[in-house]
Amino acid sequence: MEVKKYQVRVNDVVRQYEEGTTFETIAKDFQEQYEHRIVLGCENYRLFELKKTLKKDCNLTFVTLGDSVGNKTYKRSMCLMMVKAIHDICGHDDACKVRIDFSVSKGYYCTVVGNVVVDEAFLAKVKERMHEMIEAKMPIKKRSVHTDEAVALFRKHGMHDKERLFEYRRVSKVNIYSMNEFEDYYYGYMVPDASYLPYFELHVYGEGFVIQMPEETAPTVVPPFKPRHKLFQVLNESSKWGDMMGIQTVADLNEEITKGRIQETILVQEALQEKKIGDIARTIADRPGVKFILIAGPSSSGKTTFSHRLSIQLRAHGMIPHPIAVDNYFVDREKTPKDKDGKYNFECLEAIDVEKFNQDMTDLLAGKEVMLPTFNFKIGRQEYIMPPKKLGEQDVLVIEGIHCLNDKLTYRLAKENKFKIYISALTQLNIDEHNRIPTTDGRLLRRMVRDARTRGTTAKQTIAMWPSVRRGEEENIFPYQEEADVMFNSALIYELAVLKQYAEPVLFGIEKDCEEYIEAKRLLKFLDYFVGVGSEHVPTNSLLKEFIGGGCFHI
Repeated sequence: MEVKKYQVRVNDVVRQYEEGTTFETIAKDFQEQYEHRIVLGCENYRLFELKKTLKKDCNLTFVTLGDSVGNKTYKRSMCLMMVKAIHDICGHDDACKVRIDFSVSKGYYCTVVGNVVVDEAFLAKVKERMHEMIEAKMPIKKRSVHTDEAVALFRKHGMHDKERLFEYRRVSKVNIYSMNEFEDYYYGYMVPDASYLPYFELHVYGEGFVIQMPEETAPTVVPPFKPRHKLFQVLNESSKWGDMMGIQTVADLNEEITKGRIQETILVQEALQEKKIGDIARTIADRPGVKFILIAGPSSSGKTTFSHRLSIQLRAHGMIPHPIAVDNYFVDREKTPKDKDGKYNFECLEAIDVEKFNQDMTDLLAGKEVMLPTFNFKIGRQEYIMPPKKLGEQDVLVIEGIHCLNDKLTYRLAKENKFKIYISALTQLNIDEHNRIPTTDGRLLRRMVRDARTRGTTAKQTIAMWPSVRRGEEENIFPYQEEADVMFNSALIYELAVLKQYAEPVLFGIEKDCEEYIEAKRLLKFLDYFVGVGSEHVPTNSLLKEFIGGGCFHI
């Protein structure tokens, strides 16, 4: 019988292949067209793994390690290989349990529970085993099973987080990945085998270790490990608070909701945040000479609501706070620098009139009366429409802007007059012990919901601009986060269950024939893990209200 052949088109190059040919084989023939290694296929904005076989004529593109999706695929696959290696070293399922906790220093912080000492000798064994798997090109296999079978499988392997997770899933099928006899569940696509995963490093850190992996901008280079001790402390504290509350994973949160305990959970989480804001205010009040409270953080961290709540706490300590937005010091529009694409770059420091800002702040510190500007975004100019300001003995300025942790912004202000705060939504909840929730996903969903409500921006537009936003954060915020006097985690352990109701409708509105659909589909699958909860129990002063609306602050 004659074997069917099909045409495959990639970047206007057409080749014929027999039916049943794997896309991994096809990818090798087109690899020379791509700078980085191919890890996934894509047709009509739908991704698929390279183990899939050819069944029809195709018009394809390929995803590489230099793409965001490809980088996520690499890291996800690396986690499976790492967990498998530790499983092999421990010898059997119950000897030790690996938990992938959170992101730190371009890698993942992991802990191991069991009769194991995580030290250099242990990591050397793990690394050796991982390289053996790479050398052997150990396949990563996938099979689809009924949800009930998956639950029974996870129970058998003692993976109780996954067992409970799928009790809340409405889908009937679950994809199980395996390397030899080791089986696990991962949220997303995988590479074909271990030979795709040669770049990694392991570092002892804290009570566990960090697995360091390449970024999409340099997919064959493992970045150096740069401990972020303050950030790590905040993340670790949040993670341990979740453990104390009994809410480590999505399944734990779903159980709180279905058992009718979510109102108390919300109140406890909000009380914790209020306490921490109060503690920051007390620290400021106890530090003599502080006049400038500088707040910075990445997009959708809740900086505005945090500033209002901090101001209330400062008032409770006898201080008189005045909000100042660094954005009011933008240079005139025609003087704004442009990026490589010729668009105005409002996120670089040069977009700010640094000299004018420093002059005004030093004049205020000297007791002078100062007219502060208000930037008119419509005409691209500063205006002077507010009454003059003069600082009294109890007055402090609460200054918000992306460059507030960078001393170049406040170079004329003495250190003793400044108090720096870094705020970010550092998600402490994970899907299960091996599938972490990226902090960026929480912030993206926050921004998507807020912008759709307040700015008429579609979810498609928000997703399209997100890579540019992230680049600005990497350049202007993250390098300075360890300069902060204190860090504040604005993530709420319950918030994704609330955001689900607002995010799903706008994500479903993205057309299936556009590039943004890939990300929308991923986020919709992610939100499907959560049991939704209404917003009626969210306090009006909650940071979450900045995004879903209905808050008591006029922002």
